[in-house]
Amino acid sequence: MCARLANEQAPPLTGKAQAVQATISTTTRLARASAGPAEALERACERLLSLQHPDGWWKGELQTNVTIDAEDLLLREFLGIRDEGSTNRAAAWIRSEQNLDGSWSVFAGAEGDLSTTIEAYVALRLAGDDPGVSHMSRARTFILGAGGLQRARVFTHIWLALFGAWPWERVPVLPPEMMLLPPSVPLNVYDFACWARQTIVALSVVLAYRPRRPLPFTLDELHGPEPWSPPAASGLTGHALLALDRALALYQRRPVRAVRDVALARAEQWIVERQEADGSWGGIQPPWVYSMIALHLRGYPLEHPVMRRGLEGLDKFTIDDGRRRLEACQSPVWDTALAVLALTQAGHPANDPALVRAADWLLDQQVLARGDWAVRRPKLAPGGWAFEFENVNYPDVDDTAEVALALAAVDHPDVRRVEIALERGLRWMCGMQSRDGGWGAFDADNCRGLVRDLPFCDFGEVIDPPSADVTAHAVETLSLLGRREQRATRRGVEWLLTHQEKDGSWFGRWGVNHIYGTGAVVPALVGAGIGAHHLSVRRAVRWLEDHQNADGGWGEDARSYEDAAWIGRGPSTASQTAWALLALDAAGERSAAVDRAIEWLTSTQLPDGGWDEPQYTGTGFPGDFYINYHLYRLVFPVMALGRCLR
Repeated sequence: MCARLANEQAPPLTGKAQAVQATISTTTRLARASAGPAEALERACERLLSLQHPDGWWKGELQTNVTIDAEDLLLREFLGIRDEGSTNRAAAWIRSEQNLDGSWSVFAGAEGDLSTTIEAYVALRLAGDDPGVSHMSRARTFILGAGGLQRARVFTHIWLALFGAWPWERVPVLPPEMMLLPPSVPLNVYDFACWARQTIVALSVVLAYRPRRPLPFTLDELHGPEPWSPPAASGLTGHALLALDRALALYQRRPVRAVRDVALARAEQWIVERQEADGSWGGIQPPWVYSMIALHLRGYPLEHPVMRRGLEGLDKFTIDDGRRRLEACQSPVWDTALAVLALTQAGHPANDPALVRAADWLLDQQVLARGDWAVRRPKLAPGGWAFEFENVNYPDVDDTAEVALALAAVDHPDVRRVEIALERGLRWMCGMQSRDGGWGAFDADNCRGLVRDLPFCDFGEVIDPPSADVTAHAVETLSLLGRREQRATRRGVEWLLTHQEKDGSWFGRWGVNHIYGTGAVVPALVGAGIGAHHLSVRRAVRWLEDHQNADGGWGEDARSYEDAAWIGRGPSTASQTAWALLALDAAGERSAAVDRAIEWLTSTQLPDGGWDEPQYTGTGFPGDFYINYHLYRLVFPVMALGRCLR
């Protein structure tokens, strides 16, 4: 049975290992907890503390699929700066990720993905791999079996068109004139979520120029047996948007030059103004590479400060250990907040210098500038936190909620500084609540679904509506920081209760999937005063218990976003088992299911204190893009074991 640690104040010891030993493994504090889980928690805390940077932050690798690496090589080929050494090391990484059937997948264990495989194949051709060798032959067989180049997604067709391997006429139109539309008019750039918005603006420039820089080889061997056909439409809206695309294609041939020039100039200015201090755009790969291509086409030489910062920034996102790979994003703010919460919930002293350093670093990361979010909330003062090292344009509700909880958990010597930061952050977070009572991640009321039906948008989510996991984190933070009865909190609670799935779970937008959503919502509801015996909480508990694996853990395959048969099903993982435990602990469960989960975490721990987790349990775009947060496998088990053994 999951036992609670006593609440005695830990003795003031120095040294990370001594502090962990004193606060976690002392027998008087473990009371009825078994030695196995307690020792596992101690080792995990030591491991987590050892990963802290001297400046106070944590950052685990953020692993995605090989399209990021392939597109990096294609970008460098387009700009004329690709070198043999980095190409060979990137190719080694891409080859290592190939499946036995010759394909590449969007997450570990998934079936092969056509567009990912095409981009990987082209990158390897750039590296000099002969089409006739075994791994390339297998890749080609997979590509042809899936329909060939003709069936690739729009973004892959754009990359091919850049190099003359696909006709621009078969790419949906995205005119830069959309920059001239005010935010109140449908299909303006602010109808798109921030990640899509930055990408769309840059690509509108690229598609206006339609450059062709042929590769030193052809890709004729990848053309499938069936001819290409334009995207189909369903319903009146779909047919209307297809008609609009055809009309814009005619306009594209002879645009009104004065209007086109103004639109391109405005897009260029918009892009330049949103470059971050680290050279990125939003701290994420897609708008980064397309923005550099767009500015290059606008005449920016590689020596221009904007271009130079962009290229230097990409190098900082690169991991090169003999096999070169690129992170699509970096998550230091998120990782640091979670690490602080995990350690404090595991009993680590709140005044430990390691945690104070982390809090100081987080305080310095608060965003006090106005970003795109202000278009929908022009009177709201800034105060949120972003995900990355540098991202002043796009703070998000999720990070703001977790950072606020982390700061409140630390016994910081400058109390007033923390209070001011928390007040700013909570005020901004409340102001970002959408009209329906929920919270999206980056924007308020970013719900105009019309843009989803554009022929151009066949990959990834392009709007940012409220989600259960983000709303839960906002509600939990407001509740635990003294704002339980505030109107924003109560509206958030009602949103969560209304959006519970019929089976008792909650959908997870930013983590896989219903286990993540449920693991976030139950603690939030209980923290907001919804009793553990409330029907919604009991239904969630039953759902979790019904989906526990025979080995005692929990797992959910990312295919659950597209195939309901996978909901709550998959090999057990450390992070997902921890999410389930967090929900059960909040619901007051002291059951065999909890015991078995703790035993699973204890028995699967590695000698270094962490856990192995090849599965991708983070979500970028449901159904299309997934993330393996390398710190999730450690930080969430520490959090869950800490709460259960406390």
